[in-house]
Amino acid sequence: MVPPLYFDPYYVWLAARDWPHVPLEQWPFSEVPHQVTRVGLVLPARLAQDVLGPGQIAYFTVTALGVTLFFVGCFLAVRSLFGNVAGLLSVLVVLVNPLFTMTNPFGHELGWSTGVMLPDMPGAGLFSLGMAALVTASRRTGRDQTRWLVAAGTCYGLAFLSREFVAFMFVAIPIFLVLLRIPWRRNVTVGIPMAVILVADLVHNQIVWGNPLAGLISAAEHGGLSRDHVTRKLAAESFTRAFHDWNSLGSVFIVAVAAGVVGWLVTRDRRLLLALVWFLALAIPITLLSGVLDPKSISLRAWLPRYWDAVLPAILAAGFGTVALLWQRVPDRSRLWLRVPAAVLAAAVAVSYVAVCVRAVPDLARDTAWNELRTWLRGRNDITTIYSDRRLAQTLTFYTRDPWGNTTWHGRIQSWPHDHRTLPVEAYSAPVLWTRWRGQESQILGGWRPTQEKGWQRLWKSSDGILQIWDHPSTLGQTLPPATSPDRSDLH
Repeated sequence: MVPPLYFDPYYVWLAARDWPHVPLEQWPFSEVPHQVTRVGLVLPARLAQDVLGPGQIAYFTVTALGVTLFFVGCFLAVRSLFGNVAGLLSVLVVLVNPLFTMTNPFGHELGWSTGVMLPDMPGAGLFSLGMAALVTASRRTGRDQTRWLVAAGTCYGLAFLSREFVAFMFVAIPIFLVLLRIPWRRNVTVGIPMAVILVADLVHNQIVWGNPLAGLISAAEHGGLSRDHVTRKLAAESFTRAFHDWNSLGSVFIVAVAAGVVGWLVTRDRRLLLALVWFLALAIPITLLSGVLDPKSISLRAWLPRYWDAVLPAILAAGFGTVALLWQRVPDRSRLWLRVPAAVLAAAVAVSYVAVCVRAVPDLARDTAWNELRTWLRGRNDITTIYSDRRLAQTLTFYTRDPWGNTTWHGRIQSWPHDHRTLPVEAYSAPVLWTRWRGQESQILGGWRPTQEKGWQRLWKSSDGILQIWDHPSTLGQTLPPATSPDRSDLH
């Protein structure tokens, strides 16, 4: 398993622990209400904690559910349009791509999707299941069609509870029905379960947070000046930046969109147009809100790959659908002669793609270092406090307990904000957890590191060197404040 990550997923974890008493007016929830008002993620996380305990097992159960929803939804959506082979190939393309396999910032982080408890994958998976149900409904009549339309509306509504910006794509649902030649009045059938889910969400928000619009308000107010350099030009290029700048192998998704456009211009097939409308229904609004409208007020960061999860099935359907449709246009006699060479070529391309993707991923140690730290800390009474960067501190809370959530170290974790430039004075009074961050993460205290030359003594080091614990002997023996439970300390 990869280590449970800090910030966004951690705040969801805290909110799930405290639900239904989540104080939105208190820090950190007052700063990140859009994270904790997504009941489609918070409630499953709370259920997992109640059943499996407040540890890694519960965390990754929720994560695995979201990932499973995504891949199943991707397969079924593409399959409903262009068949089993296209569906399976679509899943393969995503499953091995480095954008979805390199998710550990203690190694070589690229994107926070697979392996992280975030709303993107479950929201995308549920919306894709809705699209698969809608396409299936177009091939049914009567009550059978009604059942599939209700299923589609239910999936759309549940997707909104996980990732609120999928609502942008709701505007395109009537267009989907037109392209699928479903009677216009059937929009009502799709809309009824969506409305029921929305009402249930409003009632929940009123009971838990005292405001039925808490989720919508938090989503609408989210944003501001980005830490990243943003211009209108850069924001307009968000799609290509997301799928090229992070890793060049993500370019396959850019090629798939281009192929879909060409394919539709050549074939005028309604299924390709549906996939392109699906893509544009999200691409246009999130690009605009990523800085095109106002570079100083960023509501969404569309240059992050995970923001595009909800349209990845559409992108892949466009690419593989184009290949399938163009192949069908080859004359029967020529197709017979080309069948074997085409199969060999397709197999060679697939094997090459998988090989290149696998080679692009370094040897990631997952959470080896953290498990070693858990073992080293287990039952220790001589270390009552550990200081660290807040990112490390939040992940550390999972490793002061066993995977099921039972406490194994009863000390206190103290942290400093990740953007601090100098080590707090009080951090000299207890051991400090340190790492050298990989990927996009900024270094601790602007690059500070403890060394023997500076008077520090290393107490422990993981076998891979990723995590280290240092102490400052000149301050040993100082009286420390009374210890508090790690999961109730100031890790927000």
